[in-house]
Amino acid sequence: MNAPETDELPGLDLHRLRAYLDVEAPGMVAGELTGELVQGGRSNLTYIVSDGTEQWVVRRPPLGHVLATAHDMSREHRMLTALAGTRVPVPRAELLCENDEILGAPFYVMQHVPGTVYRSPEQTETLSGQQRHDLSFQLMDVLADLHSIDPASVGLAEFGRPDGFLERQVRRWTKQLKASHSREVEGIDVLSQRLAATVPTGGPVGIVHGDYRLDNVIVGADQRIEAVLDWEMATIGDPLTDLGLLAVYWEGFSGLPNNPIAKGVGPENGFPSSEQLFARYAERSDLDLSDLDWYLAFGFFKIAVILEGIHYRYIQNQTVGEGFEHVGGLVAPLVAQGLATLKEA
Repeated sequence: MNAPETDELPGLDLHRLRAYLDVEAPGMVAGELTGELVQGGRSNLTYIVSDGTEQWVVRRPPLGHVLATAHDMSREHRMLTALAGTRVPVPRAELLCENDEILGAPFYVMQHVPGTVYRSPEQTETLSGQQRHDLSFQLMDVLADLHSIDPASVGLAEFGRPDGFLERQVRRWTKQLKASHSREVEGIDVLSQRLAATVPTGGPVGIVHGDYRLDNVIVGADQRIEAVLDWEMATIGDPLTDLGLLAVYWEGFSGLPNNPIAKGVGPENGFPSSEQLFARYAERSDLDLSDLDWYLAFGFFKIAVILEGIHYRYIQNQTVGEGFEHVGGLVAPLVAQGLATLKEA
């Protein structure tokens, strides 16, 4: 059953949410709830909810078209719970609801962490050159810290299936592409086939964030990373997939017009280059980076498939937010860069 929605907050019924919290977490909420949709996200919907004194964050899947295994609220909630107390900063997980009778889909509530999420050139241009450098290297340090955690030590030994991880990832995203098929995209099938034919042997197993980038972290007033967000794609597998994906967000969108996805980062905005980020990561990690081009090409493919899914939901009027009308035009250029990366490798 789909929960009724207000025009102001599609996907979030504050009255039902309040009633649910009063039962499941008595005393947590002291007053009438208000909320706002956090703009900038391109997948799961994120809301800041307040009772006038305290604030929390509510996460739920997008409206409408939801692909199998995607937008798993229990996955995000479990990652936050597992990483609490580690060197990787995460918000405190408050409550998970897997009953879609409340908001029309599963959701979870987590701590609201104050700070800035850098999503635009207007935001990042307020940083000094040294701050951009330091924040970039800190981003790599946190990623290396994540990859150094033994999954079993935080209760995640059975969280994923590391054997055959890369082959399975290529198959999974190829399947996701077919599930969102609405048009032909030049070269995307060729890229999928070439990735499948050239899968690296793979290295040590670690925790994979799945969508690690600057605008998925909260930066505090002291320019320290206070929390890593958006764990919906997290798993146990090859950590270098995070590194390849980050590089695509960092420089892969450079020069692409009407880009609402990755802005304000990379050398064109006064940040270090991807190569400098890789070097910093290598200083903190023992992983072999010799096959990094494959991981970079896979990053281009994965983001292209994600954006094609967003484009699909946009043309079906199932996506909330601004800038989605331009997402479809980014897919083919990303595919071309992925093919060029594999050719050079």
